[in-house]
Amino acid sequence: MEWNLPNKLTMFRIILIPVFIILLAFNFTSWGDIYVMDDLIPMNHVIATIVFIIASLTDLADGKIARKNKIVTNFGKFADPLADKMLVMTAFVFLVGLKMAPAWVIAIIVCRELAVTGLRMLLLEEGGSVMAAQMPGKIKTTTQMLAIIFLLMHNIFFSAINFPIGEIFLYICLFFTLYSGFDYFWQARDVFKK
Repeated sequence: MEWNLPNKLTMFRIILIPVFIILLAFNFTSWGDIYVMDDLIPMNHVIATIVFIIASLTDLADGKIARKNKIVTNFGKFADPLADKMLVMTAFVFLVGLKMAPAWVIAIIVCRELAVTGLRMLLLEEGGSVMAAQMPGKIKTTTQMLAIIFLLMHNIFFSAINFPIGEIFLYICLFFTLYSGFDYFWQARDVFKK
């Protein structure tokens, strides 16, 4: 495998996932809480959110670097989308476990991700190319990230006025998850005629 910068960033993102899991899986009560505008946020949630943000930024960076320098490797094609899904799905599973997100919403998001991943594999197997992400998919990804950040941080800056910004981003994400998933299958409908 060629260790170019995009691949290194992808590998770094994969390494951050178990760090993120450990931070949320174990009760680090000795670390205390941080007090922000009438809300106590556990310190392990704060650090886990920072890890999540860093991992998300590596996703943006490796994609831009790879496109700019026209770097395409089999490892990158396989590991980059896998790392993204692993990071986001891990965060969503913990949000359900922490009772910060409804299980039915996360179940729909996970099912859509699995269905679209399966469709992409089918398209590649048929000799076609994987369709580039359209605007609804990009909105889905952005709102996913924002929902996870605000939910983990207990709606920081908005909890004082009882404005559920994390939940709002989550439901916007759900809408665009369904819309972009339907759009993806509609564009690829010809593959099912064979």
